[in-house]
Amino acid sequence: MSSATTTTIAGAPSSSIGGASPISPIPRRPLGRTGHDVTQFALGGEGVLRTHGRMAEAVAVIHRALDQGVNYCDTAPAYAGSLDYYGAALGDRRREVFLASKTHDRTRDGSLRLLDESLKRLRTDHLDLWQLHDLRTPADLRAIFGRGGALEALIQARDEGRVRFLGLTGHHDPAILLDAMGRFDFDTVLVALNGADVHRSSFARSVLVEASRREMGVIGMKVYAAGGLVRSGAPGLTPAQAMGYVLSLSGVSTVVIGCSSPDEVDENAGIAREFRPFEPSMMLAVEQHTAPNAGYFTSYKK
Repeated sequence: MSSATTTTIAGAPSSSIGGASPISPIPRRPLGRTGHDVTQFALGGEGVLRTHGRMAEAVAVIHRALDQGVNYCDTAPAYAGSLDYYGAALGDRRREVFLASKTHDRTRDGSLRLLDESLKRLRTDHLDLWQLHDLRTPADLRAIFGRGGALEALIQARDEGRVRFLGLTGHHDPAILLDAMGRFDFDTVLVALNGADVHRSSFARSVLVEASRREMGVIGMKVYAAGGLVRSGAPGLTPAQAMGYVLSLSGVSTVVIGCSSPDEVDENAGIAREFRPFEPSMMLAVEQHTAPNAGYFTSYKK
């Protein structure tokens, strides 16, 4: 641990797990009112999945996640070859996962084209969750919710049975997500949450509270701050402390994490499997520890 703060963080669960096979199932939580229970650790479309030309490595990561019992998988057209990797890996195992993707296009027609392309690349006939990707500005909202906007595509696709649930995502400005949530009854929100969040423009103290009130499923991202929070030698946290903090926030359904290798999948699955809710004193200790470097750990915010 860094000497940047005098706070001592102890009592977090171990982050290691021995072999590739799960010792026990990863605990699950309700994904809001969708009726689905999702594993506390979900596989993201980042890491090796956000590359091109690394099919064997990416498929190995996806297969390891499924072997560990992970049942929520995240991707997006913006994530390089992620869609293609999932399409090649899932096959008959498609039924094992709640598959989530996104549209970064703000128009109805553009989003529907993205959906057609995504389903083809994923080699499936439906998404379990389709989300508005990375909402940032009032202009995004005007386009999405206006005539011919992306929301029309989401509703149409749900009516046609090509997607089951609708969500939104963001890590830039809590006010934008809150505005969007007030305009439509979304099923889920994918939102940035980590141990440094409370120090500025907090999503936990705004979006998470409102999502819980609306009984939405909440998927946490930026849990490790793109690795910054847990990087060796950095004034951050252990992976178990970083993930455990977010899983201890009331209303969180799961955390989505990109992985670069099967070993990283094992480590994250092990942390989620061993997780026990943090006491308030531990939550405060994590927040105090991240305070001196909060700007770095939340650099994705406006």
